[in-house]
Amino acid sequence: MDFEQIARSLLPLLGGKENIASAAHCATRLRLVLVDDAKADTAAIGNVEGVKGCFRNAGQLQIIFGTGVVNKVYAAFIAVAGISESSKSEAASVAARKLNPFQRIARLLSNIFVPIIPAIVASGLLMGLLGMVKTYGWVSPDNALYIMLDMCSSAAFIILPILIGFTAAREFGGNPYLGATLGGILTHPALTNAWGVAAGFHTMNFFGIEVAMIGYQGTVFPVLLAVWFMSLLEKQLRRVIPDALDLILTPFFTVIISGFVALLVIGPAGRALGDGISLVLSTLITHAGWLAGLLFGGLYSVIVITGVHHSFHAIEAGLLGNPSIGVNFLLPIWAMANVAQGGACLAVWFKIKDPKVKAITLPSGFSALLGITEAAIFGVNLRFVKPFISGLIGGAAGGAWVVSTHVGMTAVGLTGIPGMAIVKASSLLNYTLGMAIAFCIAFAVSYLWKYKTDAE
Repeated sequence: MDFEQIARSLLPLLGGKENIASAAHCATRLRLVLVDDAKADTAAIGNVEGVKGCFRNAGQLQIIFGTGVVNKVYAAFIAVAGISESSKSEAASVAARKLNPFQRIARLLSNIFVPIIPAIVASGLLMGLLGMVKTYGWVSPDNALYIMLDMCSSAAFIILPILIGFTAAREFGGNPYLGATLGGILTHPALTNAWGVAAGFHTMNFFGIEVAMIGYQGTVFPVLLAVWFMSLLEKQLRRVIPDALDLILTPFFTVIISGFVALLVIGPAGRALGDGISLVLSTLITHAGWLAGLLFGGLYSVIVITGVHHSFHAIEAGLLGNPSIGVNFLLPIWAMANVAQGGACLAVWFKIKDPKVKAITLPSGFSALLGITEAAIFGVNLRFVKPFISGLIGGAAGGAWVVSTHVGMTAVGLTGIPGMAIVKASSLLNYTLGMAIAFCIAFAVSYLWKYKTDAE
């Protein structure tokens, strides 16, 4: 490829040098923030050599080139455009100013929970292993191996408020270590473990107010609200406390005020909010059954286009940490939607004769089967529209199946084929059947529908 020529071809299609506000790249995509999005010709950009797809998301125009290629295109692009390099985070900050309030909230939750996903995935995999050990009786519960596996699998959920406290404070503009400290207060050993409440708990009398001494292990919303309050308080304190005393007094007042408010007010309110959301979703899944799966599975890919889907991690983590639920019943639905988009994309490979389109459909389709759908959705399916709709149909069918058969997962972050690693052992067969249903229906509908490329 002539990367300099590719960069020169892109520039006029983006509205010229003066229309580029910021440029960065990730592993596969060139991420651009434009002054005026209307000046970008996305259809023409999709026909530039090396481009595998082009879409707008989170205030950015993202052009898919693929691993290895995007680095070289980016280097040539900033040279041709005469702009300075920007980090991914800097470009995201510029793009955030163009988002509406709802998109900003979704992006905020995404930034808080995405860094935590590896810890929850690891715990979920360990929970699956522990479940197999328990189900098949490989070792007794008092065995050292069983005890250590239990400790390793539950640790991330026990200290979840501490993890969230750190990342949330960083996003809210507070001190991350004070955020983690506040999470530690909410999970202090003096409080009854959240999973042991059924055995009874104590209360404490705070100036006539009876406060339940219940911990917040595994919860999400209490610490989110508490750290948001803490960050606001910390900023205000820094404005009024003299610089010479800032290091001593600001952390002191921040921790003591935030800790008291969190234990007395925000914690119970946050717990009620989280329990309410979990109850609504559980009731909907229980009583609406396959209809709820049909609706969620059919709409998920539409939500992916907006970028709001990352905010679901907060709800999923809340489901896993809820003692009365303890399982993620939403992620299997999202998995079916992703696999369906992959099936619809692969049907395009068999149907279309255009060699350029065929070159991107195969890797994009397999990527969707592994849970990464951006290339399939934006690079292929939305280009022809009908394959995208086929994916929605397949996702709805697969979603209805996994809900009706009560498929559950033990973590967040993994979908498609890799998601099999965190599916409950008793649900693995139905999860596999659900993927087959979603893939086959989406593939068949996409293949039978009539559509052509521009070249054809």
